[in-house]
Amino acid sequence: MKRDYPIGPEQQQQQQQGQGQSSDEPRVNRQIRTPKVRVIGDDGEQLGILDIRDAIQMAEEKGVDLVEVSPGARPPVCKFMDYGKFKYAQKKKAAEVKKRQHQMQIKEVKMRPKTDEHDLDTKIRHVRRFLEEGDGVKLTMRFRGREIVYAEEAMEMLFEVSRQVAELSTIRNHPSLEGRAMSMVLVPKAPKK
Repeated sequence: MKRDYPIGPEQQQQQQQGQGQSSDEPRVNRQIRTPKVRVIGDDGEQLGILDIRDAIQMAEEKGVDLVEVSPGARPPVCKFMDYGKFKYAQKKKAAEVKKRQHQMQIKEVKMRPKTDEHDLDTKIRHVRRFLEEGDGVKLTMRFRGREIVYAEEAMEMLFEVSRQVAELSTIRNHPSLEGRAMSMVLVPKAPKK
């Protein structure tokens, strides 16, 4: 079909790369256009520089694909592999990387010096949940009126909370008094590999 109108640069690039295939995907089998390629076997052994037709024929005989792994090299480097498995492995690797990129957020748990024991247990459960999810926790002790005279007890309460979750966290910032509030930051421990 002949076009009566000019095509844009993106469409020209797609035509040159092989009918709409995205540029980040490697070329496979007959999409490889260079006359000679350096071939690596599916076991990693170097087979040398071969004519592209011979390389594709060898791949077909082995029942695998010829995949261009390094198009920038001269001649391009190609490898015998199952392209479907290769794409699946790349997709899983990308998903794993994305999963590990969880941005740590700092969640705040507010308390008062006269917080009851049951309420404190509830706050500790919240802190534990936040740490298990991989988020940091800022424990804030707020003082009203003359409660500031209980600063020592408040500091002890903050340390008690940190002791309760010590297996999950480390102290980033020790308790510090800022105006009418005392705060302490806990961060999750790095997972053991």
